[in-house]
This record gives sequence, C-alpha cells and structure tokens, in this order.
Amino acid sequence: MDFDLSTEEERFRREVQDFIAANLPPESDRGPDFLRRWHDKLAEKRWIGFHWPAEVGGGGGSVIQQFILKEEMSKAEAPELGSDFMGLTWVGPALIEHGSQAQKEKFLPDLLACRSAWCTGYSEPDSGSDLASISCRALREGEAYVVTGSKIWTTAAHYAQYIFLLVRTATGEGSRYSGASVLLVPMDTPGIEIRPIPNLVGVHSFNQVFFNDVRVPVESRLGKEGEGWRVVMGALANERSGISESTEKERHLDKLKALARRTSRNDRPALADAGLRRELARYETLISAMRLNGLRALSQQLRGEGASTETPINKLLRGQLEIPMWDCAMGLLGNEAGEDGQWQRG
Repeated sequence: MDFDLSTEEERFRREVQDFIAANLPPESDRGPDFLRRWHDKLAEKRWIGFHWPAEVGGGGGSVIQQFILKEEMSKAEAPELGSDFMGLTWVGPALIEHGSQAQKEKFLPDLLACRSAWCTGYSEPDSGSDLASISCRALREGEAYVVTGSKIWTTAAHYAQYIFLLVRTATGEGSRYSGASVLLVPMDTPGIEIRPIPNLVGVHSFNQVFFNDVRVPVESRLGKEGEGWRVVMGALANERSGISESTEKERHLDKLKALARRTSRNDRPALADAGLRRELARYETLISAMRLNGLRALSQQLRGEGASTETPINKLLRGQLEIPMWDCAMGLLGNEAGEDGQWQRG
C-alpha cells in the first residue's frame, strides 16, 4: 500500500486546509446563519456531492480527493459536507446509477443545494438488519403501488421530505434477494404515519413509520421492478471505505488523552495509573487498525474493485469503542461528568 500522495493531491489537501482556515470560525463564534453560509460556500466550490459526476452537478472529484476532503473536514470538526448525509451518501449515488432522467432532474439539484432531506426505509420490526426478509408490501394496481406495512429505527423520518423505501413487490418462490423494489416516496403522502421512538433520556431521532394503503405512482420506482436489492446494496457501498469512522475516533482519543493529562486520580496525575495507560493504548491500537482497514478499502476503490466484506468491520469497532471511551471520560470527569459531551469539547 502506497501512503504517499501525488503533488496534485497534496496541493488539493492544502486547498482544503486553506478553505477551512478562512471560512470555519470557532464554534462559539458561529451565528444562526452560519450553516447556510457554510453550505453556500461549499456548493460554490462544488464540494457538496464532490465525488458525483460533473454532468449531474457534482464536483467530479476523484476517490482520493474525496478521501482528502472528508479527512480534513473531520480533523477540523467542520459540519457535514451538505445538510443531508443520507441523501448525499446513498440516495444521490443510487439516483445517478439507476434513476430516470426525470428523477435526476427532480431530486439531484435539491440535494446539492441542501434544499431537501431524506430518510431510508430499510429495517422492519421482524427483520432488523436482514433486509432480505422484509415484508412491507407494495402491490401494483394499474399505474400505482399500494404500500402496506411498517419500517422501524427510521432516522430523521419526522423531518424528512422523502423516504428511500425498500418494499416487497413480488412474493412466492425464488431467491430471498429477488422481488424487492425501491420507491421514492414523499413523506406527506396520505396514509403515512410516523411514531417517534425516544431513547432512555428522551432524545428523539428514531421513528417507526407505518404505511396504510399508501398509493405511490409507478414512475416513483427507482430502477427495475424486483431489482431493489441491487439498488440498495449499491447505495450502501458508496460509503464503503470506513475512513470517517477512524478519523472521528482519532479526534475523540486526542481529547480523551488531553483530559487524562489534566485530571487526577487519588491525588495523583491520572496518567500515573498504569491501568489507564493500557486502556488508552488499547483504544489507540483499535483506532489504528480501523484506519488501516479503511485505507485498504480505499485502495480497493482506487483499483476499481467492489466493496469487500471487511469494510463493515470499522462500524463494528466503532460501536465497541464508543461506550468504553465515554465510560473512561466520565470516570476522569467525576462529578463534572453530568455535562453532556464536556470531554469531547475539549
């Protein structure tokens, strides 16, 4: 694996760093219209949808340039590249590959201009992450599908304008992966009911979405009928290097180390505790493994290879790291741990 960037790639990294230095004020200095102005500047440089082809309004950036852009933005703790992560990461690329010209013209400009918000209808109460077992059904009646069933753990459904919906359009014998289709459905369509799922502390991001004889025009189907599995797997593969998982954790580990340096345990510097040092070293080892795994996936992309089954390891490791790192931070903060996210803010 060659870790060196070309002269042009290094120039692009400096361009991103200079842009951040000139346009990203400290969090305390960001006014109420900061995000709008930030996104306007990103759109002007065509860095929203940067990896999309130029002919559909994207930046036409290379895979390695997209990696550099995301890495530098993450290091600087900048806001997301656009206001709709799901729309830009999954929906947009799926539209580019499978959408009709009318669908591209309708949805892509709003995604790039941060004027729309999407949610994804995948998991179901009896399916979880096993998308091949979905039962939310769309039966065709003339030029419309009638959708019945529900989706669960649907992030952002309470404010999304559209849902990227995987449904069962055919039943009977055959592969578990056939007979599904993707529909692009406005969330204000009659028959859609959204029920919030608050977490233990009352924060609400997940929802259960019910479809009660929802009529969706056939022209809203993305791709061919019965090829929804192919559409969804291609969409999910667009976030396949996993580099962002490790970059975020590297930043959190730096802040955790800084917290350990300025706190005490039993009237001694916290870092004098060999157990704490081993714990921090374990986090660093796992995060380094995540980064190398992400770089391996990036190298596969550069060679034009498809996503491998090793890429999701980074999401698994991230989940295994988050709770122990938060617990470690709370132990160091002691009585000050009640202020949510204090250690992450440095």
